[in-house]
Amino acid sequence: MASRARVRAPELVGAGGWLNTGGKELALADFRGKITILDFWTFCCINCLHVLDELRELEEKHRDTVVIVGVHSPKFVHEADHRAVVDAVARYEVHHPVLDDPALATWKQYAVRAWPTLVVIDPEGYVVAQHAGEGHAHAIARLVEELEAEHAAKGTLRRGDGPYVAPEPTAGDLKFPGKAVRLPDGHFLVADSGHHSLVELAEDAETVVRRIGDGVRGLVDGTAPRFSEPQGLALLPEGPVRDALGVDVIVADTVNHALRGVRLADGSVTTLAGTGRQWWQGSATDGPAREVDLSSPWDVAWFDDKVWIAMAGVHQLWAYDPAAGTVGVAAGTTNEGLVDGPAAEAWFAQPSGLAVSADGEKLWVADAETSALRWVSRGTGEVQSAVGTGLFDFGHRDGAAGQALLQHPLGVTVLPDGSVAVSDTYNHALRRFDPASGEVSTLATDLREPSGAVLVDGDIVVVESARHRLTRLRLPEEAVRVESVAHRTRRAATEVAPGVLRLDVVFQAPAGQKLDERYGPSTRLLVSSTPPELLVSGAGADSALSRELVLSDELTEGVLHVSAMAASCDDDPEIEYPACHVHQQDWGVPVTLTADGARRLPLVLAGME
Repeated sequence: MASRARVRAPELVGAGGWLNTGGKELALADFRGKITILDFWTFCCINCLHVLDELRELEEKHRDTVVIVGVHSPKFVHEADHRAVVDAVARYEVHHPVLDDPALATWKQYAVRAWPTLVVIDPEGYVVAQHAGEGHAHAIARLVEELEAEHAAKGTLRRGDGPYVAPEPTAGDLKFPGKAVRLPDGHFLVADSGHHSLVELAEDAETVVRRIGDGVRGLVDGTAPRFSEPQGLALLPEGPVRDALGVDVIVADTVNHALRGVRLADGSVTTLAGTGRQWWQGSATDGPAREVDLSSPWDVAWFDDKVWIAMAGVHQLWAYDPAAGTVGVAAGTTNEGLVDGPAAEAWFAQPSGLAVSADGEKLWVADAETSALRWVSRGTGEVQSAVGTGLFDFGHRDGAAGQALLQHPLGVTVLPDGSVAVSDTYNHALRRFDPASGEVSTLATDLREPSGAVLVDGDIVVVESARHRLTRLRLPEEAVRVESVAHRTRRAATEVAPGVLRLDVVFQAPAGQKLDERYGPSTRLLVSSTPPELLVSGAGADSALSRELVLSDELTEGVLHVSAMAASCDDDPEIEYPACHVHQQDWGVPVTLTADGARRLPLVLAGME
């Protein structure tokens, strides 16, 4: 086996303490003899949730030699709340120890720059690999096998159970419900995400009428269906589309990367779009609905004679056309950020909630990672923003929409007067945007991670996800008054010098693999900035993973947006059909320009700097 660079791993420190350990405080010494994988994550980050799923098989297969440790490193203020981290660990079924690091102490010690980042530590306590982004599970699995063999031979591998202690299960009919719709008979259908099922509730929004799904993760159709963390729901309009499909409700089955249809008469479920596999760069972006991969669909809405999809996993809106039986991209480029304009050029950031205006002319979008409320115009496809400025500004501020702030909203509901209620998830509030006045106000506070809402006569029923319930509120005549609060992302800015800056994306193909260049370049690098004036030159796309940028000497701060992709395949001429893997990551790097700042910016996609 090739020799590897070895760097002593820094200690694990987090002011929030440890979760999933039965109350025991842990240190690196407790993992000596084990292969330790640090997963730097934050629960708002869809890519982090993808990695949690990627690691489940590895965690189970090597449970006696590998310990995965989640290091929760918050972006939003809400994510620094310990109770919120406890909820997230339960919500996403994290079955390993988690260190709550609200001050980013361990993040800084390990020089992490992006969510998610995986760091591999060998049984002797040395860092041997680092990977940013998704798609690295196969490489880490290969490395784990090598480390197992190496340290078993040296006598430094310790087998046996790890330190994980399962928490007490959450009791109740609902567990982290996602969204709800009101059915024609007045009942509610709720996406019971934590129980991997749908629940029909009576008009009181409490009494369980029936459950669709048995509570076990899976992708199974028929009258005994299975889901995996379903979120969004949309009731199809009466008419030929509903009759032809034979279903009444569309479900965004998020972790199954699929759209499902439910027939209310008997609870039968049909998969309408998606393959069950996650979409990756290079996959088809349109085609027959059952043959195209999707990526974490979070909400759905019937708009412009199609089912529009908030495709959170790739920062886009897609559309499913039932008449044609096709699915494809409707808006967004896969770049993460807030850019308005024509649908094909707009940028989104984890769109998570959809609602259609009363006149059918606008599709409202809760764009979670930019803490924004946006809309798409029917016919023109133009994307515009009502509230929100970008990836790094958030808070709870009412007033004129241009200066108002939200914090990671997940839901949006059109009100009878044409205004929009926003489930302002991380502010634990229900907010209102009035297009007529351009004002933002607060309708209700003291909700707990609201993720959606449904109108019922003069009331609004809010999905309180972290309270595991639906809560009915009277729509107030006057908005609630709250003290204005503004925040910026918790990450410290990187100091760089104006002028020439060398950008190097570090990528080393996993052992036994090589860059796949049979059909052209196997790497791609896309660079842009906020504001655009930050980059004098160097913006745009190219195949090389290194680039010379020129930064403005007239600005003092900004954000560099870097998106990198590399494809590697098995390096063995005897293999007729080599397995290939895509590695990809998007970085948003806040920078401060100073005369004595760095002139090189390394970003690790895979390997060691």
